[in-house]
Amino acid sequence: QVQLVESGGGLVQPGGSLRLSCVLSGRTLSNSGMAWFRQAPEKEREFVAAVTGMNAATHYADSVKGRFTTAAESAKNAVYLQMNSLLPDCPAVYCCALYAPPPAVMSSLRFATSYASWGQGPQFPVSS
Repeated sequence: QVQLVESGGGLVQPGGSLRLSCVLSGRTLSNSGMAWFRQAPEKEREFVAAVTGMNAATHYADSVKGRFTTAAESAKNAVYLQMNSLLPDCPAVYCCALYAPPPAVMSSLRFATSYASWGQGPQFPVSS
């Protein structure tokens, strides 16, 4: 059974940094990809970042380029999202998701329909 468990959410000041982790079990990351999506209250879910397991290629939403970095650690079957210069947006739930079926295709990484398994998502608000 595929499971994704996120961690690392919490309170952070605008301009601050936070690092989220997502550990995958029940499937190997190496031939697939994983992404981060976020959803704020009363807003639609939006793509944030993705990384492929095979060659660690990354893809980012324009809104986070230069501020967020995602990376995969195949040995731990995990991906990370380093968020810097956080903006005072509304609180959001950040979820990681597993691309399926593999292999991950770069042109489809940003679409939620490309992902078959989702984590519950840590919740972290940005305080002002």
